[in-house]
Amino acid sequence: MFIAQGYERAQMEDVASVLGVAKGTLYGYVESKAALFDLALRCADGLEPLPEVASLPCRTPSPEATVNVVRTRLAAETAQLEFHLALERMEHPEPAVELAAVVRDLYRRMSRNRHGIKLVDRCAPDRPELADMWFGEGRWAELAAFARYLELRVAKGLLRALPDTEIAARGILEAIAFWAVHRHWDPSPRPVDEEDVEATLLSLTLFGLVNDDR
Repeated sequence: MFIAQGYERAQMEDVASVLGVAKGTLYGYVESKAALFDLALRCADGLEPLPEVASLPCRTPSPEATVNVVRTRLAAETAQLEFHLALERMEHPEPAVELAAVVRDLYRRMSRNRHGIKLVDRCAPDRPELADMWFGEGRWAELAAFARYLELRVAKGLLRALPDTEIAARGILEAIAFWAVHRHWDPSPRPVDEEDVEATLLSLTLFGLVNDDR
């Protein structure tokens, strides 16, 4: 419901209706809509187990506590991103090998965190404190870091020269995000094979960036 409606428009009555329970019953599990949203973030993609019955109802957290849930999860994933690790390496493998590892890692991380990503991306505009963190520390910071990765590899002659590395970085990240995350909520979906998706993203990126003149 949060993904479909956004935070402001999603109502507890709607959630109760989808679950087939009375609204009052829902409040036996969570104290408020803010508590439900916080719980959804914590449990999305199996990050945390559902709370024990004895601990219910889940209390309303502070806005900062909810932001910290997302910040902690984001930090844990980004610290291990392959392109971050590649930037720290002194020696570089073949460009095609390294770039394939980078794209594969991004696709798989986004895929396994897709519910959390979609939930935050959809609801952050309705919660300013979450938007500041998600778009500032998350999306734009990672875009800048990925553009820096491309820029350095281009400067070393490992990847093709690009008219604008930030545009290239965003194009690659948005393509991966669509196939790993957003297409799962496509209102008119068409079946695709997961292995074909990953292989095609790899082929397109390598074809566009690997410098064959080395």
